[in-house]
Amino acid sequence: MMGRLLLDLKVVDQRTVDKLRKEAEKIGKSSFALAWVLDQRTEERARGVTIDIATNRFETDTTVFTILDAPGHRDFIPNMIAGASQADFAILVIDASTGAFESGLKGQTREHSLLIRSMGVSRVIVAVNKLDTVSWSKERFDEITHQVTGFLTATGFQPKNVSFVPVSGLHGDNLVNRSTNTAASWYQGPTIVEELESSEPTTRALTKPLRMTISEVFRTVQSSLTVSGRIDAGSLQMGDALLVQPSGEKAYVKSLQLDEEPVEWAVAGQNVVLHLSHIDPIHVRAGDIICDPAKPIQCLDSFTLKALAFDFLMPMQVDVHRGRLHSAGTIESIPALLDKVTGAVTKKKPKIVKPAAVARLAIKLASKVPLEAGQRVVLRSGGETVAAGLLE
Repeated sequence: MMGRLLLDLKVVDQRTVDKLRKEAEKIGKSSFALAWVLDQRTEERARGVTIDIATNRFETDTTVFTILDAPGHRDFIPNMIAGASQADFAILVIDASTGAFESGLKGQTREHSLLIRSMGVSRVIVAVNKLDTVSWSKERFDEITHQVTGFLTATGFQPKNVSFVPVSGLHGDNLVNRSTNTAASWYQGPTIVEELESSEPTTRALTKPLRMTISEVFRTVQSSLTVSGRIDAGSLQMGDALLVQPSGEKAYVKSLQLDEEPVEWAVAGQNVVLHLSHIDPIHVRAGDIICDPAKPIQCLDSFTLKALAFDFLMPMQVDVHRGRLHSAGTIESIPALLDKVTGAVTKKKPKIVKPAAVARLAIKLASKVPLEAGQRVVLRSGGETVAAGLLE
């Protein structure tokens, strides 16, 4: 679907797609050519699933967007969390074909909706995809809209922030251009791109101290240490001194790029590439945080979390995820159950937390990691997301 969107917006040209189609035909997957625009890795192409986050940018008449194409497959949820933690809003893609929607709602659609809400994303555009496989049935679209609205409202999304668009990723209906298919003429609403253009980005923490989460670390011609990621708060410019946590090592900004163009400075909300100097690459990893040396982020091995439970919680081992960072940890104790609306304590020291309840959890980590109040954290156990919440 995203490959088709980029083709229709002329970000990728037809020649590239034709070349990908030839390559896809060689391994008997000709229908995957558009998906390969974003799925660049050999393993992704062989398996036919997105594994890691692919980014791409596109411009419309009014706005510049960065796509974070996150995996849907349950084996790669940690990568999906890393993507969702950087997003302003989400396009939730639902397969409208017979049987696929029903199994998705029981499985990944549910978990992804909980995760994007837990990551602070409040605006969702639901792309009801593959409607061409059910003859553009308005009844099918209405049924999916009804069920998903109920589910998203229960997850905590406000109905005014949720919109539904019937689309065909393969043919491009209602992505950039309106569908010309007469069977789809009942839909007169906005296209996906129009819905995106009418979405307001989140307010930025421009005046707060610098915080940037590193999503990738690599070597380039410009520097033996180059990092990319999104600036979560504050701003930076060429020549700035930086501190990398948890190593506590200092570095300097040799140069920086935004959308592959060199720039002098960058601010919160932008995805940037930094070429660093005066630091050994062994001190820098994906998931680390770059911060202002005068106002550094603390490294903690224990914290309390105000969390929404998706499963039964008790003192137990968990994996703690914050963006790209994940660390082994334990729920050491449960100080209190909280009221969902007011946050007031309703019960002290419960033995267990039931799904959909809100509780204060005391977490102990295996090692010190950069964390601070207000950050969003996800807890997983046994391959399932069990809770998500805010650091206190």
